[in-house]
Amino acid sequence: MRIMLVTDAWDPQVNGVVRTMKRVITECEEMGHTWDIVSPNGFKTIPLPTYSEIKLAFGAKEIIEERFLEFEPDAVHIATEGPLGWAARGVCLRLKFPYTTAYHTRFPEYIAARFFFLPVWMGYMYVREFHKYSGRVMVATASMRDELEAQRFKNIIPWSRGVDTDLFHPGRRKEDRGPFAGMKQPIWLNVGRVAVEKNIAAFLETDLPGTKVVVGDGPQLEALKSKHKDAHFLGVKQGEELADCFANADCFVFPSLTDTFGLVILEAMAAGTPVAGFSVPGPRDLIPGSNAGAVNDDLRIACEEALKCSREATRAYAETYSWRACAEQFINNLEPLPVPERSRFWKRLAKLRNALRIRRRKPKPDTGVAKSEAKRTTAKD
Repeated sequence: MRIMLVTDAWDPQVNGVVRTMKRVITECEEMGHTWDIVSPNGFKTIPLPTYSEIKLAFGAKEIIEERFLEFEPDAVHIATEGPLGWAARGVCLRLKFPYTTAYHTRFPEYIAARFFFLPVWMGYMYVREFHKYSGRVMVATASMRDELEAQRFKNIIPWSRGVDTDLFHPGRRKEDRGPFAGMKQPIWLNVGRVAVEKNIAAFLETDLPGTKVVVGDGPQLEALKSKHKDAHFLGVKQGEELADCFANADCFVFPSLTDTFGLVILEAMAAGTPVAGFSVPGPRDLIPGSNAGAVNDDLRIACEEALKCSREATRAYAETYSWRACAEQFINNLEPLPVPERSRFWKRLAKLRNALRIRRRKPKPDTGVAKSEAKRTTAKD
């Protein structure tokens, strides 16, 4: 299939949406599918208030429609509820082309954590309207499905995640604890965006023996560093360096209350490191019964219980997830037009596509020359 992906989250951002979609794209390309990726890159953008690393692209609707008409996709997937997502949604609705969406983050809770004056119910009005006409709304866990159904969402369908069990591996664990050499054990690790919605403060304020380590960057980093002098902040780690961090920790602590899944949970487990978290969607779906960690409304109790888990059992549980299965499920969830309808659809839009091609072939006026001629005419007058 020819798949158009529209996402407000893309490189250089490092988050679950970007990492999930990039890996799914790789797997799908190996299966023969082709992609057109519409991201903020290449558009005029403004930084998200309170989080300048995230760029928002506005005024993209016309360009998205042009790319849609040129690419002639079999399916359209809108990954995020930002400006690009809304623009693509408008294009699909106007042209009567089916599309799918995904619910990657508990957006209303995310917004309420950043902007206290915006209530959660208002956030749900926003996202419910965004996903209202989606043919299928992909969610990662059963808990998230139940929450969205309670909020009157429709057309919800499961879409799980995967993990790279070759990169994240227990074999990377060192006797001297590698990146944590010399630190008092046990090592409690958190990896991710250092931002208020990730609730890292709850981890750092939990009374635990040993050493707390935070890997990542974000708008809350400096504030947390100044307040928690006993914790170690290692900045961004990627690839093998990140895998070494996971493998050499004793417990991975996931305090987030707004994630719908948490890829880092599986990455820690693949490295043999058990995971502790709150009993919320994501941890509540992945951890109980896995023998690979613990959840509890009291984070300290969850940490203590997780530390007792077998690293071998933790690794074995992570091996049950694969990115190929994730990609195949994604493809099955898409809503491509059946071939006969697709042919009629593009035939119906033939005039619009032709007009686009003519418009692109027309030479653009030389504004510099035009301005000079105007000045000369004015001077003569």
